[in-house]
Amino acid sequence: MLQFELLGQDPLSHARLGRLTLNHGVVQTPIFMPVGTYGTVKGVLPRSLREMGAQIILGNTFHLWMRPGLDVLRALGGLHGFEQWDKPILTDSGGFQVWSLGEMRKITEQGVHFASPVNGDKLFMSPEVSMQIQTVLNSDIVMQLDECTPYETQGHVTTEAEARASMQMSLRWARRSQDEFHRLHNPNALFGIVQGGMFEHLRQESLDALAAMDFPGYAIGGVSVGEPKDDMRRIMAHTPHRLPAHKPRYLMGVGTPEDLVEGVACGVDLFDCVMPTRNARNGHLFTRFGDLKIRNARHRSDPRPIDESCRCHACAGEAGVPWAEGGRGGFSRAYLHHLERCGEMLAPMLASIHNLHYYLNLMQEVRAALDAGDYPAFRARFAADRGRGV
Repeated sequence: MLQFELLGQDPLSHARLGRLTLNHGVVQTPIFMPVGTYGTVKGVLPRSLREMGAQIILGNTFHLWMRPGLDVLRALGGLHGFEQWDKPILTDSGGFQVWSLGEMRKITEQGVHFASPVNGDKLFMSPEVSMQIQTVLNSDIVMQLDECTPYETQGHVTTEAEARASMQMSLRWARRSQDEFHRLHNPNALFGIVQGGMFEHLRQESLDALAAMDFPGYAIGGVSVGEPKDDMRRIMAHTPHRLPAHKPRYLMGVGTPEDLVEGVACGVDLFDCVMPTRNARNGHLFTRFGDLKIRNARHRSDPRPIDESCRCHACAGEAGVPWAEGGRGGFSRAYLHHLERCGEMLAPMLASIHNLHYYLNLMQEVRAALDAGDYPAFRARFAADRGRGV
């Protein structure tokens, strides 16, 4: 089941406010979706995700197929029961992970033959297999199997002809995914994925064909795969608002806080990215006033929290009152610097909580600005704040 309601639109951009109803709950859009590759958002309790306002999270079809396997997942109530998450889940198709195996895989019209990175077993992923796995996972949003068109391979930039061939195969796989999804009587929602590399006319050809297939929702794939930022922004500006207005739009694997704010202006409703948690594990923290590298020596004795305006547990403690409003809870930059220097596991845990809270709070502020008809002014304030520095 999927219902999408358009609640408002910024008159000066393609930004829009919406409500997405899925089998496991309601999602207010625009929204950021934390990534839980192996059935967990690394280092973050499900309770913490709920407290910070996560409405929908991701799971990874390929990795969950490898471990723990479908028998375990089926016996334990699908992915929701397995990881004890009662809100919506989106699963990717496994296509990106198979593509990233490089020489360990062979892509054909039928699907992808590859060696398991876990035990070396010879395996096969096809549109039909992907739909079968995701039906067992019982994810609220299912992604078609597509071929992720790379920006370049071993220094060779993908040509227009190569991007076209890849995009056309993804369209054929979209039809096969749709046919198998319906054969399985999957009660959830299947999204088609727009491909076409860095070529706007190929993107248009892909989205026109997918729109004719009448998917419940659509994603923009093949961005943030090594291309220059200007090319990514160019495709982001071209594609989302041309997709059907009454369907949700998902930009896959993007990105920085700036990418999210600009993506919303381009008409995107759903975002995901590993950046908040991956960067957290490397001591890279996002704040309202720019990015902070907690391992730097200048934080050794700093009593301030990561972000004095932040209400997360790491910055504001149990009371949730930020320093900017007189609170003095939370952990100091000096303490987090110490944990990082000692290799303590609490460091990436607190950093992940902060970064995810920052992303989710940013999207909450985006929705509030759209609801108030204030999005252009919000974008200007956001850019000014992020440029101030920490």
